[in-house]
Amino acid sequence: QVLLVNSGGGLVRTGASVKLACVASAGTLWHYTVGWFRQTPRNEREWIGCISRSGGTTRYAKSMEDRFSMSRDIAQNSVYLQINNLEPDDTAVYSCAAQNSAGLSDQAAEYEFWGQGTQVTVAS
Repeated sequence: QVLLVNSGGGLVRTGASVKLACVASAGTLWHYTVGWFRQTPRNEREWIGCISRSGGTTRYAKSMEDRFSMSRDIAQNSVYLQINNLEPDDTAVYSCAAQNSAGLSDQAAEYEFWGQGTQVTVAS
């Protein structure tokens, strides 16, 4: 089991960048594939991408490939999501989730443990 804590969100301007964190406050995060999702103001959940246990492989939703990137710091028991050139449509609650599998899934139902989410609001 792993307990995930999200941080790094806030109010930012269009064109800015943010780096969101997903830290395991309990458990060992590198045992899990970690995915990132966002919940929009229209209450739609979107899969952003995921990163393998080693951090060596990432997979992104096609619409997210250009401005989103993930990294893993095994020593810090953390995974990060960097978002560049933010747009107002990026306004959402961003959450990480952990999957106890080597698969790089885009399905929320396959992730067992979830962070509480962090709000990113992009002002135009």
